[in-house]
Amino acid sequence: MTVTYLIHFRVKQDARERFLSLLDGVLDAMRDEANFVSATLHGDPDDPNHVLLHETWRDHQDVLDVQIHRPYRAEWHAALPDLLAAPRDISMWTTLRSDQRA
Repeated sequence: MTVTYLIHFRVKQDARERFLSLLDGVLDAMRDEANFVSATLHGDPDDPNHVLLHETWRDHQDVLDVQIHRPYRAEWHAALPDLLAAPRDISMWTTLRSDQRA
């Protein structure tokens, strides 16, 4: 069963470009992981410093035990205290139904 994480970020006013640059590197690397399904990055149209990451993986335990410890995430995690105006808001969801246009 897949698991989806919704992660809200409140980025500091002057840190948005660095935040996005570091996150791009993480997202690019995640694509090659065997348990990765998808990721979509959203921007709040009313607040450019509010960013939402929608990230889906095949195995929650793998995310906890392996994925969050990948070396390509180290610089990203270390920089977050300097980049964020507030702690991340992370919620976890499981799929009840999924529809896509044919």
